[in-house]
Amino acid sequence: MHRKEFIQQLWLDYIHAHPDLGALTLWPNAEQAEYMALLTLNVGEFSAKTLSPFLAQMGYQLVSRYAMADKGLLIHLWSPQDNGSWLIVAELQIGTLPKGPREELTRLIYQPGVTEDNTAKGVTLFCHGRPWPMPTWSLHEELLETHPLAAWLATMGPRLHHAGFNCHTLGQPLHDIDQQLNECGMARACVDQNGIFPVSSLLEHRFYPTNAQKMVFAEGDEHRVSFGGLALVQKRVEDNHEPIACQLLPHHTRCEVT
Repeated sequence: MHRKEFIQQLWLDYIHAHPDLGALTLWPNAEQAEYMALLTLNVGEFSAKTLSPFLAQMGYQLVSRYAMADKGLLIHLWSPQDNGSWLIVAELQIGTLPKGPREELTRLIYQPGVTEDNTAKGVTLFCHGRPWPMPTWSLHEELLETHPLAAWLATMGPRLHHAGFNCHTLGQPLHDIDQQLNECGMARACVDQNGIFPVSSLLEHRFYPTNAQKMVFAEGDEHRVSFGGLALVQKRVEDNHEPIACQLLPHHTRCEVT
């Protein structure tokens, strides 16, 4: 798989999981995304360590890694060789979960035959949906209370959580696009977070959660849940030439890992 195909597959899976985003006629395509925030966990073939060689083969370069101990995350920042989308790979450290939820999530991931029969390898893991069975609603609720990203991963699998778009690239100020999205029914959430990590005050930022979709859990019960969304970002100081992806995390949250 080439990089362009990978981004296209990510985008197709993204809008398939979030049909309300695919229905936005005003919205740009995958190639205009400033960055893509991917969520995975440090288990076997899903770990960032295992996925790194595949990303390097497609021309991405690992720029930095940051530990966010309070969230149990390692953030891996990958730069493209050209003007394409940056990748922000957020890896949940499963060992930071309490014993009970951790064991339940591990049992779900490693049900007999699940990983062995999974034909998706490397970066294609991000494009093929959840590689294990759907959790029960009770497990989802337990994980949600313990760690929302663990619940997200249990239900969605390693995947694109959200795409971020630079308003300067889109050619309109954030206020105007925000108004258009609100008219389309996309209500913004908190300014300084996006469901994974907090965002630096160096940027104007808006995150728009997707509308809740009906999902069928393992025991057949249906519930409406919202996963992921999209983000708009705009530099407060336009003459700052540092890429937006490098400015996203507030400096006080960064613990660089060498």
